[in-house]
Amino acid sequence: MKLLKTTLFTFLLLITVASCSKDDLENETADFTIDLALAEQNDTQFAKNVLVLVNQHRATLGIDAILLGTQFSTAYAVDHTNYMIDISQINHDNFGIRTAAMRSVGANEVGENVAYGYNTAEAVVNAWLNSTSHRANIEGNFSHSGFGIKLCEQTNTYYFTQLFYNI
Repeated sequence: MKLLKTTLFTFLLLITVASCSKDDLENETADFTIDLALAEQNDTQFAKNVLVLVNQHRATLGIDAILLGTQFSTAYAVDHTNYMIDISQINHDNFGIRTAAMRSVGANEVGENVAYGYNTAEAVVNAWLNSTSHRANIEGNFSHSGFGIKLCEQTNTYYFTQLFYNI
């Protein structure tokens, strides 16, 4: 019994010493560097076609056009698209990191649309416009957009990430 109490005390002491405090976490500086070469993996023509259709829709509502975003935003979008391809699932995992990264370079608001399986810009934009939350991003108060559009060669299927942001 004495050995059990000593072992338990030692274990609790180690946990207490090894755990992070709130102050430790607040004092860390976030690093949002990303390999900008990732942006080169984006299907640039497909992205331009999507942006044209998004801006045509915005024009019908009298909303300013969205400009093509920076290499930084595209690298983050491609990074997320690569992640979705790797796990064969569309999602918004780690969106908070992408948001914080975009805010670190001056973005005020950040939104994101993802998709999978569409073969044309018209098809993916139409699907987004038929979804309330995706339409809200397309019609939102955003000035720029970064894209991660890639063909998964294993399945011959496109994956999409469109980051929206306002600076």
